[in-house]
Amino acid sequence: MKITFLTLFKEMYEGFINTSIIKRAIAKNLIEITCVNIRNFTKDKYGRVDSAPIGGGAGLIMKCQPIIDALNSVKTPHSYVVLMLPTGKTFSQQIAHKYAQLEHLIIICGHYEGIDARIEKYVDECISIGDYILTGGELGSMVIADAVIRLIDGVIADESTREETFENGLLEYPQYTEPLEFNGDKVPEILFSGNHEAIQKWRQKQSLKLTKEKRPDLFDKYYPTKKDQKLLNEIVNNETGKWEIDAITKGHKFIKK
Repeated sequence: MKITFLTLFKEMYEGFINTSIIKRAIAKNLIEITCVNIRNFTKDKYGRVDSAPIGGGAGLIMKCQPIIDALNSVKTPHSYVVLMLPTGKTFSQQIAHKYAQLEHLIIICGHYEGIDARIEKYVDECISIGDYILTGGELGSMVIADAVIRLIDGVIADESTREETFENGLLEYPQYTEPLEFNGDKVPEILFSGNHEAIQKWRQKQSLKLTKEKRPDLFDKYYPTKKDQKLLNEIVNNETGKWEIDAITKGHKFIKK
């Protein structure tokens, strides 16, 4: 997969491209990332890419000519063009999965007060990463690219993404590591009971609980199965299921007090 950023600030991407998982994915030729400087395409004799808004108003607006010419220099019939825009569709894990299937993703980053609205007719989709304003689209474009790249086959192990938050409509269950007790806080006994079926059931229960409590907006869109409904009843009644008690009791030899 190829990802192209159209930006005025290529230097902002240096750390992103040369760090951790992204760097390894590039080294393994799983992805190709290029940054195109929009300023290189301006026809303004002073090198400007922005101007005052027609009709008056604060700030400066990026001109459409440099952006469209920069876009045309890299766009192919297989390209999908995204414009970072506060009024765009809110980015989600579902959109990340869609983008991960693309051959070539182009992301246009605005800056200053905004961009000439005529640019929108040249893109496939306008995207926002949330209801707030940044100084430019660069940070948002990196958020999108990071979410997409980690879904590409071979970048990270499949099992690392399968049960993550938002993948199945729920928040991810809580995770723990050593030590088993820290400052009086203990890892739930079920997790070292040795009963993998019960552990998965407990994790699903925690996902349901967390989503219901912390993201009711997501929970309202989730359709629980019959098994989920039994777990939800335990949550509502603040009950520890017999399946959990039995798993802990039978796995007592694995449990360190």
